[in-house]
Amino acid sequence: MSSRDVDAIRESVLDSMERQQRAVKLAIAAAALFEALLLVSAFLIMDWNDTTHRLIVVLSVLSYMILAIGLIALGAHVSSSVSRIVAVLEADRR
Repeated sequence: MSSRDVDAIRESVLDSMERQQRAVKLAIAAAALFEALLLVSAFLIMDWNDTTHRLIVVLSVLSYMILAIGLIALGAHVSSSVSRIVAVLEADRR
């Protein structure tokens, strides 16, 4: 395989990765917008004088925050793992 073929393959893979990253960012933004819309509608529908409604909202937000914090921690772990793998590959190339 010639050097030009390898460079073309690398460029193609990098372009594909960039497209996928943009798609992921767009999907995350759309999901966040949808979640915000659902949260606002839930707050508008909720009876603020009913203590059961308030308790359900508090518990729902707490459980949702645990999931969000876990996903953030998972993302940080994956990012650091990928950085290590890239560093090893770069060191091996030299």
